[in-house]
Amino acid sequence: MNDQIRTKEVRLVGPAGEQVGIVSIDKALQLAADVDLDLVEVAPTARPPVCKLMDYGKYKYESAQKARASRRNQQQTVIKEMKLRPKIDKHDYETKKGHIVRFLTAGDKVKITIMFRGREQSRPELGRRLLDKLAEELKDLAVIESAAKQDGRNMIMVVAPIRPKGEIVKSGGGRKGGRGGDAEQAEAAPEEAPAEAPSEAAEKAPTETPEA
Repeated sequence: MNDQIRTKEVRLVGPAGEQVGIVSIDKALQLAADVDLDLVEVAPTARPPVCKLMDYGKYKYESAQKARASRRNQQQTVIKEMKLRPKIDKHDYETKKGHIVRFLTAGDKVKITIMFRGREQSRPELGRRLLDKLAEELKDLAVIESAAKQDGRNMIMVVAPIRPKGEIVKSGGGRKGGRGGDAEQAEAAPEEAPAEAPSEAAEKAPTETPEA
């Protein structure tokens, strides 16, 4: 910026974006002084470098304001978790499915975990059959983001809402319920908004894990 620019000539852009052309650095600095603006190098790798006449202090302030507004308005992708047993009864199944529908309607992804215990571990097809059933019944609301896979004693599938979160109106779901070790958990995953200013990194969203 200004006297820090080390080049003999620059391609000058006026304060309104008009092309002034290639001028010597001395003339560019003089033009900046004449209109009480800064000469700012905006494309240093160009040959010759491109410089623009601007109020650099005002530019930095407005950039910081836009970056803060962007962080405030950024959407957070939340991953909820719903745990089921492979031999879950019909009532509990419908209750759990109601929670999943509510999460998806709110625009959140859902990690569905089938928990195997004891001899159930030798019957993984029970868990896969249950996840396939859920996926079929939720097909109008969700897409499978991560197909069912074994993870130790558990089998996991992740589903995501079909519509983006910003287009979804939140609504209530089924009543909370469940039995035994089944639990409803939620954890937040960061989704970065596009950065307005290169020097400012997007903030990571906090993690929350409520119990059902």
